Amino acid sequence: MSAGRHPAGAHEARIAPGTPAGAPERGDRLEAAASVLALLADRTRLALMERLGRGEADVTTLTEACGAARPSVSQHLAKLRLAGLVTTRKDGRRVVYALGHGHLRRLVDEALNVADHQLGSLPPHD
Repeated sequence: MSAGRHPAGAHEARIAPGTPAGAPERGDRLEAAASVLALLADRTRLALMERLGRGEADVTTLTEACGAARPSVSQHLAKLRLAGLVTTRKDGRRVVYALGHGHLRRLVDEALNVADHQLGSLPPHD
């Protein structure tokens, strides 16, 4: 198993009957998921997350990638950071951003795949 990957069924085990104490309740889990989706329901934030899915980047790179003004990009990154969806690290004077975890990359990729199907009139598949 590689770093950052869960064993098969790790998430499913948390919601099964007899879930151990401390595991998220279904309502809490749905609320947290809705919050993540609400944050991603913005074109600029989605573009930032899509770019970060390809690797770490600084604000200048992210501004060029999403085509928004730098102050706007900084505000969106602050929201994503406060929500725990992106992480930061210092590299000299630069702040470098990265996705919080691989689930986010896959979520964004799948949302964009759905868009490809809708825009391209592609047939549904599993």
